Amino acid sequence: MAERAGYRSQRVLITGGASGIGAAIARRFGQEGARVAVLDRDRDALGRFANDATEGVLPLLADVAEEDSLREAFTRMDAVWGGLDVVCNNAGISIRRAFLETSLAEWEQTLRVNLTGAFLVAREAGRRMKSDGGVIINTASVSGMVGMPDYAAYNVSKAGLIELTRTLALELAPRVRVNAICPGYVLTPMQRAEYTEEQLAEQAGTLPLGRLGTPEEIAALVAYLASPDAAFITGQTLVIDGGETAGGLASAARRPDGPGERRPTTSDPRRGGGA
Repeated sequence: MAERAGYRSQRVLITGGASGIGAAIARRFGQEGARVAVLDRDRDALGRFANDATEGVLPLLADVAEEDSLREAFTRMDAVWGGLDVVCNNAGISIRRAFLETSLAEWEQTLRVNLTGAFLVAREAGRRMKSDGGVIINTASVSGMVGMPDYAAYNVSKAGLIELTRTLALELAPRVRVNAICPGYVLTPMQRAEYTEEQLAEQAGTLPLGRLGTPEEIAALVAYLASPDAAFITGQTLVIDGGETAGGLASAARRPDGPGERRPTTSDPRRGGGA
């Protein structure tokens, strides 16, 4: 892919960027000619990504939920780049558990990573961008827009991230644009390892487009939002879900030709790969 002028000078940070959707975002920005920093708490995954990357990347070993660790990563990035243009808040976890069985520790851990971690990253980035400008893109989920059983903590964390996006868009304007994306079911390598082809096909059959999304499709939306083409977009939540929420519900079980009931699986395809 040829470099595009709008990306060549961009310094981009992707959290949870060593695998899944995050890795696809990192690769896309690298293909566009940007300088890419990948932040992840998984040392092995981070090493593999850095070794496999066709373009040089800046690996940052840190946990978004740990303020000191995160601050050190930003300090290192400052020393190498002297600034930051784009942040993709992609790090996230999910614990599938019925609400009445969810422990306080599970609840707090999920919100700590998905929401507090995004807050900490955005705060560090915003302080650096307030003078020169920049873009913050938060990876939320359609689960933050509608109810989804067995994912109370995850749903709430993503709903909170959407509201954080709106608030930051107001406070950081006009120099910094802030938007959120809401992926639906996305097929990551993790999901191929956890699900049979039959299970994946069944889930795809509930979507109007009849298939699951790909990490590369999510990355394309992120790249657009970071580009000059999206210069008039801020404070928005962009859904990319194959039509899942078109009817206002997070299931296509109401389709005339669809299944009568959405059968739960051991986990959820949208929740693999860092977000």
